Amino acid sequence: MTRAARVPAYAKINLGLRVLYQRPDGYHELRTVFQTISLADTLNILYTPGRATSVSVGGVPEIPDNIAARAAHGVLEALNLQGEVVIDLRKRIPLGAGLGGGSSDAAAVLLALPVLAGRSLQPGALAALAACLGSDVPFFLCGGRALGLGRGEELYPLPESAAVRGLLVAPAIHSSTADAYRDLSPQLTLIPLQNKLDSFQTDIWQSGQVAAVNDFEPVVCARHPRIGEIRDQLRRLSANPAAMTGSGSAVFGIFKDPERLRRAQAAFPDDKTFPISFLTRNQYRARWQRALASHTRPEKNGGEAWPPLSRYSR
Repeated sequence: MTRAARVPAYAKINLGLRVLYQRPDGYHELRTVFQTISLADTLNILYTPGRATSVSVGGVPEIPDNIAARAAHGVLEALNLQGEVVIDLRKRIPLGAGLGGGSSDAAAVLLALPVLAGRSLQPGALAALAACLGSDVPFFLCGGRALGLGRGEELYPLPESAAVRGLLVAPAIHSSTADAYRDLSPQLTLIPLQNKLDSFQTDIWQSGQVAAVNDFEPVVCARHPRIGEIRDQLRRLSANPAAMTGSGSAVFGIFKDPERLRRAQAAFPDDKTFPISFLTRNQYRARWQRALASHTRPEKNGGEAWPPLSRYSR
C-alpha cells in the first residue's frame, strides 16, 4: 500500500520588495514580486495508510518543528486520514538566504501528499493551509511570477519573461529575517508610504516587474557588508539588475550575455554560486505534472489539472 514520489521544490527570488508598515496583527504589509527559479531541493515522499500517524523527515539535520513535517500533519488532518509519512529531503537551496527553501519544501508536501493518499484538497483549503504554514508558502502552490500583497500570501499572476538567465551568489551568511525587520523598523517612516506605493505601481504597470528595489537591502548590508560587496561586484560584471533577495543573504544578477554570465560565476571562488533561469508558471506546473505522472489523472476535459488530481481517488 506504500506509494512514493520524487518531487521538486523550486526556490524563488524577489524581483522587488517594499515594506510599508507594521500591521495591528504584528505582521508587516508588503508589496513584492515573486519569481520562481530553477534551483531546487528534491523530496522523496512515501505514504503508507495506517491506524496511527507518524511523520519523519530525513536527509537534513534535525530541525525542531520542521515546516515540511508540519505540512504533512496538516494535510493528513485536513483529509481526515492517518498513516506513515516518510520524507527524504535533499537540500540544494541554501538556508537563511531569502530563497524560500523551507516554504517551497512545505508546498511540495501540500501538493504531493494528497495525490499519494488518493484524496484531494480544494484549492481554497490548500491555500489556507499554506498561509498558516508561512507567508511564502502559498506562492509555491502557483509558481511563475506573481505580485504578492499583504504579508505575501495574497497573490496575483503577472506577465512572465521567457529565457531569463542569471547567477545566484550565496555567501556563507545566515541572514535573520527577525533581525532584518528589527533593523528596518526605525526607517519605515523615512520614505513616505505613498511614494513607495507610487514607484512600485509605476514599475508594475510599465514592465510587469519592479527595478529590484529591496527595502531590506540597506539594513542587511550594514549588518553583513559582504552582501553589498557581492551585489556591487555583480553590477561591475554587467549584471542588470543585481540585488539581494528577500531578507538575504543570497544576491542575484541577471545577464543577457551568456559569456559574461560564465565569467561572473568564476569571480566568486569563496561563495556558493548557482547559474539560474526563470521558470514560467506553465514550466513550473509541467515539471510537477511529470514528477507525479504515475499517480495522477487528467481533468474530465482532458487537460492537466491543477492542483494535480490523484488517480487513486474515487
